[in-house]
Amino acid sequence: MGTSATRAKNKYQAKNYDRVQFLVPKGRKDVYKAAAAAVGESLNEYIVKAIEERMEREGKV
Repeated sequence: MGTSATRAKNKYQAKNYDRVQFLVPKGRKDVYKAAAAAVGESLNEYIVKAIEERMEREGKV
């Protein structure tokens, strides 16, 4: 069992977030992480923003 803080975090995330898993070509993850870090974002933030911006451009939001 994890600590109570870890359990609380996991419970919160399960209630408030959906998990999405996808595959990228070998070596691209590091490129994406570097691009995210260059603008002060986590990889997750960077990917979500990219998806949201594209959806907005395509009129799907």
